[in-house]
Amino acid sequence: MKKFITFSLLLFLSNFCFAQSGPKIKILQEENTLDYGKVYKSNDKGIRSFTFTNIGDAPLNINGIQSTASCTILYKPNGSIAPGKSDRIDIKYNMVPGPIRKTITLETNAVNYEEGRVPLKIKGEILSN
Repeated sequence: MKKFITFSLLLFLSNFCFAQSGPKIKILQEENTLDYGKVYKSNDKGIRSFTFTNIGDAPLNINGIQSTASCTILYKPNGSIAPGKSDRIDIKYNMVPGPIRKTITLETNAVNYEEGRVPLKIKGEILSN
């Protein structure tokens, strides 16, 4: 019986000790992916938004954004995002005809991504007129 109680106590404490507290980011697009679909270059300016919420218990900071070629960051939050609050990152793809397969990396203080690096993916296809 002592072994069972000791084991139960250790199990409880290990769960408590490994629970992460701090800022946690949740991207609202499925699988962190923006899908442009198939769009015509002449009918689309290429502007889209990633939306996210801080689901943690501390302020979330976006420290930097690494963008690949063909993508421009139009807007990113400058200040901290409080727990429970949402914001967005606006991007513009340069609409070169062909398939889109790009990744943007957010550098954050989020504890639910390794080193706070959050990959955002862009996919789709730009069609000529």
